[in-house]
Amino acid sequence: MNTSTTTLTALRALYGPARERSLKKEIPALDAHAVQFIGLSPFVVLASSDAHGHMDASPRGGEPGFVKVLDAQTLLLPDAPGNNRLDTLENIIASGRLGTLFMVPGFDETLRVNGSAVLSTEPADLALCADERRTPALVIRLTVESVYLHCAKAFMRSKLWDASRQTDRAQLPSMTEMMRDQIRAFKGEDIEAETQAQMLARYQQSL
Repeated sequence: MNTSTTTLTALRALYGPARERSLKKEIPALDAHAVQFIGLSPFVVLASSDAHGHMDASPRGGEPGFVKVLDAQTLLLPDAPGNNRLDTLENIIASGRLGTLFMVPGFDETLRVNGSAVLSTEPADLALCADERRTPALVIRLTVESVYLHCAKAFMRSKLWDASRQTDRAQLPSMTEMMRDQIRAFKGEDIEAETQAQMLARYQQSL
């Protein structure tokens, strides 16, 4: 028996109508509140897809305000060293689109900013995003099309910022130990695994 919901009519039948303010809260540009929120944010999730619709969500972090606001329609997101898969960057080349979700520690609300994106190597963009550690190789230039504040319910349900709810890191192996097991199981190959302490020490060298 097929229990999937496959039409907009069937989907809407499961839920009540959206509140008027939920529909009206989407705005086409950054206002003073959005600019301040971004200035306080040390963490953003980037959502992108390739030309075939294959999705990716990738975290980015830095000092609060590491994402720069040029004007009401333009954000600059510096690219920092990672694993060189370049999933988000390749997706931007393929689709020219980007979704972002900004978070501020202790805030249960989040800020969503979506629009078109290009990869900029303009010297002025790079200079604006340089910090004491590095000048980025490139900057994601996001042209803002949609801005809205997301309600607090998900964070309230998860109690994400509640220190008493934090999970002991020892509950899971290190990431490379998990990767070793996954690669062994799915690809029949072995990689060298690090302890959590070894991995963190390596990360510190390229933050």
